[in-house]
Amino acid sequence: MAIATMTTPLPISFFPFLLLIPAICFSICHANSNLLCIQSEREALLKFKNHLIDPSNRLSSWVEGGDCCKWIGVVCHNSTGYVNQLHLAAPPLSEPDFDATPAEWEAYERSKLRGKINPSLLELKHLSSLDLSSNNFSSIHFPKIFGLLESLTYLNLSYAQFQGAIPHNLGNLSKLQYLDLGGDLKSKSLQWVSGLSSLQYLDFSYADLHKANDWVQPSPSHREPAVASTVNGGPKPHGIRFLTLLKGESMVRPPRPKETEKELPTFPLRRSRRRERKLRQRDPLDLVSEERWDGGVLQAWPGEGYGAHGATEVTFKLPSLLELHLSCCDLEEVPSSISVNSSKSLVVLDLSGNILSSVLKWIFSLHGLVSIDLSENSLEGPIPDYFGNISFLKVLDLKNQLNGQIPLSIGELSSLKLFDVSKNQLNGQIPLSIGQLSSLELFDVSENQLNGQIPLWIGELSSLKLFDVLENQLNGTFPLSTGELSSLEYLGFVYNLLERVVLETHFSNLMRLTTLAASHNRLRFELSSSWIPPFQCERIELGHWHLGPKFLQWLKFQKKLSYLDISYAGISDVMPTWFLNLPTQFEYLNLSSNQLTGEISYLNVANIVDLSSNRFTGPLPRVLPALLVLILSNNSFSGSLFELLCNSSSRKRMRVLYIDKNLISRDIPDCWSHYQDLKILNLGSNKLTGKIPPSLGHLNLSVLNLRNNSMFGELPSTLQNSTGLIMLDHSENHFNGNIPAWIGEKHSTLVVLSLRSNNFGGHIPHKICDLQFLQNMDLAHNNISGVIPKCFNNLSAMPTTNKTDKKAYGGPIFF
Repeated sequence: MAIATMTTPLPISFFPFLLLIPAICFSICHANSNLLCIQSEREALLKFKNHLIDPSNRLSSWVEGGDCCKWIGVVCHNSTGYVNQLHLAAPPLSEPDFDATPAEWEAYERSKLRGKINPSLLELKHLSSLDLSSNNFSSIHFPKIFGLLESLTYLNLSYAQFQGAIPHNLGNLSKLQYLDLGGDLKSKSLQWVSGLSSLQYLDFSYADLHKANDWVQPSPSHREPAVASTVNGGPKPHGIRFLTLLKGESMVRPPRPKETEKELPTFPLRRSRRRERKLRQRDPLDLVSEERWDGGVLQAWPGEGYGAHGATEVTFKLPSLLELHLSCCDLEEVPSSISVNSSKSLVVLDLSGNILSSVLKWIFSLHGLVSIDLSENSLEGPIPDYFGNISFLKVLDLKNQLNGQIPLSIGELSSLKLFDVSKNQLNGQIPLSIGQLSSLELFDVSENQLNGQIPLWIGELSSLKLFDVLENQLNGTFPLSTGELSSLEYLGFVYNLLERVVLETHFSNLMRLTTLAASHNRLRFELSSSWIPPFQCERIELGHWHLGPKFLQWLKFQKKLSYLDISYAGISDVMPTWFLNLPTQFEYLNLSSNQLTGEISYLNVANIVDLSSNRFTGPLPRVLPALLVLILSNNSFSGSLFELLCNSSSRKRMRVLYIDKNLISRDIPDCWSHYQDLKILNLGSNKLTGKIPPSLGHLNLSVLNLRNNSMFGELPSTLQNSTGLIMLDHSENHFNGNIPAWIGEKHSTLVVLSLRSNNFGGHIPHKICDLQFLQNMDLAHNNISGVIPKCFNNLSAMPTTNKTDKKAYGGPIFF
């Protein structure tokens, strides 16, 4: 597709059609039901397949004699039958979550193509689109044949794991409009990029370009539109990315490499830090392209000369630049010549994830900017008033270390849709002028030091979808007019000083609300027993509200609820049967620190349960095999551990188990082989008897607490296998034998060791002195004889009146 030469800016709404290729549905090829593909191209594709390794048999439809236009991943031209698109990316929807089982991860890896790239691709003379992203070609170097596919307009090789350097002959692809090389690739030169004269989208995210010292080229003395520049001797970015302003899903940024493990909330569960951010899953830059813009937005604007002296101006000569993305490049500064050279076209500026220390003044000469993202840098000082002069601004993201007050001039940005100054050190009140921003959709000032009340104007922002003032010092209550925000999806004011009564009117028209995050305030709910909420929330956080004494009847109408926190809520009632039988499956359930009574036979919770400090009775509840955290401390559960721990053949994923301070009796069952992920086990203050089962010692625990039971016998030698122990507490039992020397030999990370009030005898082993991180040791009330080893002086991590440089072990243990 040729791109016409433009003397005036092209309307942004036209640009999705330039890059429509990746969004074309594979079903197009079904229109060719009466058209067999070209025989030579079918043979070329079969040669290509024969050199691939396809563990999951994704290409099973690629067979001899078949119509290649109907093969999976193949798109043919409707009229000519020529193959013009190959979409062979690894299926993105099959990527497992962080807590997936090994079998799920294995299935995902098997879905990736491997092997070699056969040169038969060159026989596809009309191939315009090729996508091999997210596969596993780690066994081969980056093939040079991609640079010979001269008809390509779309090439996506992101995270395909090719080895070696990017071949320079990619610069021969003069028709290329979209190039995605994100991932762990390397290049010592980027001169070849200058040959991509039609390029609209370039992605080098996470590529290693630190040796590419020629990524900029000297340009003529007169200023031309440019996409990159650098000051002599200045820092070189690790990756650069330029995207054409698109609409909808085409604007979603390529994903970062997915983490396979994430840290669970720190215990005790003050609150889940994984806040509901469904609104954030939509790229904020979508807000930029929802309307049709006239050419006036993109025309040249006069700007003051902020150019840096001694700078060498450079250009890749990609003159249609609308978006400049230099995120995650470790930049300490960005030359002002970029702004001057790009001022005619630049609409989106993304410098997030760098180490900038101050707001760049030349930004304020770019009056046509629609989106500015300076988040996750090291910006300090107050927010400049100049932002109020960028009149077309729709997105402003300044998450940093800024202080001072929010400028009144922000209220002059009449087009603003996203305003995010969270995670700064801002103080003062929320300006009244923000109430004039009738187009505002996302307002986030969370994690600052703002005071005063939530302004009355909140009810006038009819377009508002997210309102987040979490972790500030706001007082009073939130206005009744909040109930008029019919578009609101996220309402968050956790950890503030709000008080007084909350009525049904506060929620009267919140029909789209999915997240109500309001824990840790001083609010009281006064609702009629027959109230039916207008919303269907997925997440409700009302911990530390006064909600009792009766259980919340209106929760039975929440059919989509997956996260619920009503801890410390003054509820003293019997757990209703209907709540335990809700059709929804919870991801997180926190009912702790109430006075709930009754028995619980089954918990339909997938990840985290906290029922501690209530008055529950009866046997321990059955739980889902995949549960991660179970906290039942300080109740009156009775019976044995067998049904909970052993009555399932499924592999357990449990990581944290607290059943301390209950009435659990009998022996600890010897069925711990399924709990290889368990890190914290607290069975203290029960009525347990018997010996420590051998299988318990085969777990790599961080915390093992059996305190205050009636257990006996010697410590099993298998316990020395738990080499990651940080806390070992067997006090107040009837254990006997000698204190094993392997405690000092195998448990080098121990911080707390308590064997108090048992029947241990013999001498204190000298190996205890090897515990360099030990801070608390209690061996009192045993039958130990002999002298205290002099080497105890070597336990330098022990608290003393003298200062020491010895730091105790403090690694993460809750994952």
